[in-house]
Amino acid sequence: MAPPLRTRRTLHWIAFVVLLVAAIGTQTAINGAFERFTPTQEVQWVRSPGVMRRLVLGFNSVAADIYWIRAVQYYGSTKLSKAENKDYGFLFPLLDITTTLDPRFNIAYRFGAILLSEGYPNGPGRPEDAIALLEKGIRESPNKWEYYLDAGFVEYWWHDDPKAAADWFLRGSKLSTAPNWLQPLAASVLAEGGDQVAARVLWTQLAQTAEQEWMRRTARTRLQQLDAENVIGQLQPIVNSFYDRANRFPTGWDEMTRAGLVRGIPLDPTGVPYTLDPVSGAVDVAEESSLYPLRRGL
Repeated sequence: MAPPLRTRRTLHWIAFVVLLVAAIGTQTAINGAFERFTPTQEVQWVRSPGVMRRLVLGFNSVAADIYWIRAVQYYGSTKLSKAENKDYGFLFPLLDITTTLDPRFNIAYRFGAILLSEGYPNGPGRPEDAIALLEKGIRESPNKWEYYLDAGFVEYWWHDDPKAAADWFLRGSKLSTAPNWLQPLAASVLAEGGDQVAARVLWTQLAQTAEQEWMRRTARTRLQQLDAENVIGQLQPIVNSFYDRANRFPTGWDEMTRAGLVRGIPLDPTGVPYTLDPVSGAVDVAEESSLYPLRRGL
């Protein structure tokens, strides 16, 4: 026999209150866990992908999201820290667990590869780990041509290996899902042999095809770095000409301006002045610029 209507309503309200309290408690616990998270060597989360997969009791996607958030927080906190020696050692294990829990976590593979490749001190400078992560993604999703494109990026940009990059592009171009420009891109990379023209084509393609704004923003930054490299390539001979005339390097851009060699202080694409070392005469982007450091430490 069903309980009276008033009794059922009372039970419904009791259940609602219990669930609300539980939800608030859970959210508070989650927020507290994230607030306490710091990129230190004492982090005690489970580091084995296999063990973690057994522990989450089927809630793999939820756990993957949590580990992805931790990976991004860990990277960001380490990058922004004032530590003399920045340790990104936990980044690859976090990304490995994330993609083991959710093998189709596309952004974790693609953006994770960018984070792993980023040169020190802005990142761990581990392009080999980036390739390993992308190869894992290819094993899980063999028809994902974007992973081949990203691996080629890593080889071209960070390993300075046009041949390896072209090989990745050619492999990706054979997939039925691949765009028609991937094979010509391989030929272009081999023909240019490391030239900035090929690099600009690569980053432009990523800026246009990336699914996430983070990746598009990274591509735009790389294009700005290429612009900065071009300007430095023009400024450096001018600084050297000052040395030929004065037998010393200029003390700064003001002296270069007074000598009529430049028109004011040159700014990088983000609006930050280029630096000019009075001892070596080297021109570079400033450390406070978002473009620092350049790919080859110009």
